[in-house]
Amino acid sequence: MTSRLAAVAAYAGVSEATVSRVLHDKPGVAQATRDTVLTALDVFGFPRPRPVRGERARLVGLVLPDLSNPVFPAFADVIGVSLVRRGLVPVLCTRTSDGVSEAHYIQMLLRTQVGGIVFVGSSFADAGPEQVRRLTERKLPMVLINAADENLGVPQVSIDDAAAVRQAVAHLAGLGHSRIGLVLGPWGHLPSMRKLAGFAGPVEHTVFSVEGGRAAAGRLLEQQVTGIVCASDALALGAIRAVRRQGLDVPADVSVVGFDDSTFMAMTDPPLTTLRQPIREMATAAVSSLVAQLDGRLLVTDEITFDPELVLRGSTAPLQSRANK
Repeated sequence: MTSRLAAVAAYAGVSEATVSRVLHDKPGVAQATRDTVLTALDVFGFPRPRPVRGERARLVGLVLPDLSNPVFPAFADVIGVSLVRRGLVPVLCTRTSDGVSEAHYIQMLLRTQVGGIVFVGSSFADAGPEQVRRLTERKLPMVLINAADENLGVPQVSIDDAAAVRQAVAHLAGLGHSRIGLVLGPWGHLPSMRKLAGFAGPVEHTVFSVEGGRAAAGRLLEQQVTGIVCASDALALGAIRAVRRQGLDVPADVSVVGFDDSTFMAMTDPPLTTLRQPIREMATAAVSSLVAQLDGRLLVTDEITFDPELVLRGSTAPLQSRANK
């Protein structure tokens, strides 16, 4: 018990005696200090004092599909800093290769009396009906950024996926490309389905990875496309690899457009033309929505949508006739 008190005291920056007073719900501890100690208990997974056990912790779960796509760490960085500035403690939860899933993390977060959850590129529905029921019954404050599927009644922050594809297609058409293909994530993935809306060209669905992009783009190249729009930068890098494997050049033979404007996309070969997500603005809007819920203010479930920005780089160029090369 002494070592546990010492760990909590060190994290909270108080004495072990102060931690003991909070644990036993004794008077003489300032509210701000008490809140700090309670947060430290939450962080270390220790039970709160019985009188406040039902209170929500100052911990906020941050659930991500993975960390291999640079856009997710970028969101996590901005959200984490914003939460800390508001006196909240982010708890990073990301799906792992050994099978740790959203359901596992949600169970863990509920056991710690977590104050709220931000889902990025994921969905609380992924956790299964039992966890959804528990979250709904608890009325736990939640926000979803670019949710993977429909989540009616939950505040959401999203990029305008359909507008992104329109911008990319208009850019390629302006360069003379008429045979344009689209590489999307798995069928049913909500942002991918929104990108598909209104698109009339050939489409390939795949997993979100460089290898998935290579395979999907290879199938599009068999259909003689000269422009490829991808639902992520990783997919676009795979598409460039597919073009080169066929002895073709980007952008002389095929133009490629990505999505996200992830870290280092300006330094690829060639630098990637892509649709930039306003990560800071989207993350700030999500945290503001969560904090409003934590404060008990009116819940607004209308989806907040942000416009993407087309960033022009070297992976797109005017169409050239291959026959003349």
